[in-house]
Amino acid sequence: MTTDTRLVELSANELRHRIGTREISPVELLEACIDRIEAVNPYVNAVTATCFDRARAEAKAAEKAVLAGEPLGLLHGLPMGVKDLEATAGLLTTYGSQIYRENVPTQDNVLVARLRAAGAIVTGKTNIPDMGAGANSRNTVWGATGNPFNPNLNAGGSSGGAAAALACDMLPVCTGSDTGGSLRIPAAKCGVVGFRPSPGVVPSSRKLLGWTPISVVGPMGRTVAEACLQLAASAGMSAGDPLTYPLDPLSFLNPEAVDLGSLRVGFTEDFGACDVDDGIRSVFRRKIASMRHLFKSCDEIRFDLGDVHRCFDVLRAEAFVASTRDAYARDPASLGPNTRANYEMGAAMSLLDSAWAQAEQTRILARFQQAFEEFDIILAPTTPVSPFPWTELYASHINGQPQANYYRWLALTYVTTLTTHPSLSLPCGRDTAGMPFGLQVVGRFRDDHRTLGVGHALEQAFAAIPELQRPRPALDQLVHAQPSLKSIVTEAPHIDDARGIPRAGRSASAGEASAV
Repeated sequence: MTTDTRLVELSANELRHRIGTREISPVELLEACIDRIEAVNPYVNAVTATCFDRARAEAKAAEKAVLAGEPLGLLHGLPMGVKDLEATAGLLTTYGSQIYRENVPTQDNVLVARLRAAGAIVTGKTNIPDMGAGANSRNTVWGATGNPFNPNLNAGGSSGGAAAALACDMLPVCTGSDTGGSLRIPAAKCGVVGFRPSPGVVPSSRKLLGWTPISVVGPMGRTVAEACLQLAASAGMSAGDPLTYPLDPLSFLNPEAVDLGSLRVGFTEDFGACDVDDGIRSVFRRKIASMRHLFKSCDEIRFDLGDVHRCFDVLRAEAFVASTRDAYARDPASLGPNTRANYEMGAAMSLLDSAWAQAEQTRILARFQQAFEEFDIILAPTTPVSPFPWTELYASHINGQPQANYYRWLALTYVTTLTTHPSLSLPCGRDTAGMPFGLQVVGRFRDDHRTLGVGHALEQAFAAIPELQRPRPALDQLVHAQPSLKSIVTEAPHIDDARGIPRAGRSASAGEASAV
């Protein structure tokens, strides 16, 4: 692999600074990213459809703007990967589904439009599960995404392609979204940062149920500062998402300063409700022991959050019924097994189920607040198991206990989804299998700035503690997965070249595939 690692491994913040001072050119940076994608992507299959030619033209325009002394956006000249759930004008957007295998939107959605307006250069799409359902990024359009630390294992999901691309330094900016953990789980499995903001901070214009708080759009990054940079370029009110409200996006640009020594920290292995592998519990306890000296206090906390599992079942199923009803009516077999299972679960529910779930979520939020009467921040594992083979659709058992459905193993993250609290997954060393370990940092209600500040302070402290440092994949030792990551592809998209533009297709509305 011949890519100049001195460039692609710099943080997005540093790259943007050097572009502004003319130390590097957007053209030079884009070519370095393309070289890295072409060298590494065959091993992990994180980047799917690409638009390199268009990106090169935009990089040249970005270079001219710098030389002309024009005002530059926050992301000016930074190559970007866009999760394949987000509509991108002129670039294949499949939602990981055969239904949309030739779908080329005519417009960017709100998120992509904002990031491009800030100067980001769309370079390619990143892989997801079918319709974003589940936490294993594999589908029959593009195949599976392998973990950068071991391509035979999964990279998480649904933002798995984005997490793997960041971990491999393919692109300095990648987007994500989260319902039950789709930002946080792949971040944990790939050793990067994933931040689930409070509902309404970043507009999610593609969800059909605009008033639901469980699905959000948020940033990923190799560091907390990178996540903050993307957040500053994407946050703010939009009528496309009725939960958004007026705020100052630039307030997210620099993480809030936090003194870890002033924090009262509560930690939990399972929120009193989640199955967690014994090995992960043991690793988490060791991590807590290695960091507890950083805080004013660090104590275990007990929870009784009611029927969080049934509550999430109902609310998640509602979203899938809304987004996949038409596709299911046309051809149920066209949906992947996870997506179809969610639709059928929801279709069998009643108004009584829905009303109960809405009320139970409100009760869960009230119970959760009790913890913050005693603690400033809550720490937990992000995932209950180490990365497993991507050939296994999901974790069917934890400690020998069968999981009720394909997403029950995501409970550590969907518990905090139901509370709507901001939640960050932070790289925290490795587990006993040598794979990345993610620490979930849950902040106070609507306190996104301080949650990010705590994450940034922890990140700085962890850099000096070997057991807690962010792990980095050995890209020069990557080997191809067995079986091939593309072995589940049934039919490749019809494209004229390798840039992701099909010969023919129809444009689907952004709401047609809104599940994450």
